[in-house]
Amino acid sequence: MGTRKIRPMTPGQRHSTQNDYAEITCDTPEKSLLEPLKRSGGRNNTGKMTMRYIGGGHRRQYRLIDFKRDKNDIPARVVSIEYDPNRTAFIALLNYSDGEKRYILAPNGLKVDTILHSGEKATPEVGNALPLKDIPLGTVVHNIEMRPGQGGKIARSAGSYAQLAAREGKYAILKMPSGETRMILVNCVATIGVVSNPDHNKVSLGKAGRTRWVGRRPRVRGVAMNPVDHPMGGGEGRASGGHPRSRKGLLAKGFKTRKKNNTTNKYIIERRKK
Repeated sequence: MGTRKIRPMTPGQRHSTQNDYAEITCDTPEKSLLEPLKRSGGRNNTGKMTMRYIGGGHRRQYRLIDFKRDKNDIPARVVSIEYDPNRTAFIALLNYSDGEKRYILAPNGLKVDTILHSGEKATPEVGNALPLKDIPLGTVVHNIEMRPGQGGKIARSAGSYAQLAAREGKYAILKMPSGETRMILVNCVATIGVVSNPDHNKVSLGKAGRTRWVGRRPRVRGVAMNPVDHPMGGGEGRASGGHPRSRKGLLAKGFKTRKKNNTTNKYIIERRKK
């Protein structure tokens, strides 16, 4: 698993790097697990642009991912590791012994023909899903539920993971990818291992065209606008624009946007690093 550099035959290729996709074993998705994906282009139901810098991009089909891992005590064989255009991580196709097929987030190091299990009887091996109460302390996990039966919400992007630090009563204490230490109910399910494609952050698109292919339009800096368009706009020459802030005037550097009276604050033991 890694990245590859392209021979600089053109200026756009000089600084671009691509994933080598060494882990991918299949380039055709499972048809029964595909759904159409309609894109808004940043417009709302009246056609007005409400989100800037979104639009275009290659057509995609959505892969239905099993974030719940609720087929307990039924063994599943890994059929293939596949690319998913809708997320940074790779996905794995599982074929359960009862004939059902499902996609899951592929952990790093998962191999084809591996047998995976889920539930309280599963062993804490890479790719298996089990409640936090049955996972040994110090284990790295991903796709972690925040409420029992909800489905995984935490540590789902490429290369991310959380570490199970301790257990106190009905809560497990996890160190999050952000550095935050948080309490989560021990009945919540997590998957063992690190999410696949850890070198995703080393990929450099290299040219404007590749950015358009993924659906991002050119972004205009606030200091390049007029005062009527942005709080940081205007000025003679290249003015810095004052304090960094958003178009609506909210401070951008260090200004906390989380509600002080948020009900889930009691589950946070230590805040994330600044």
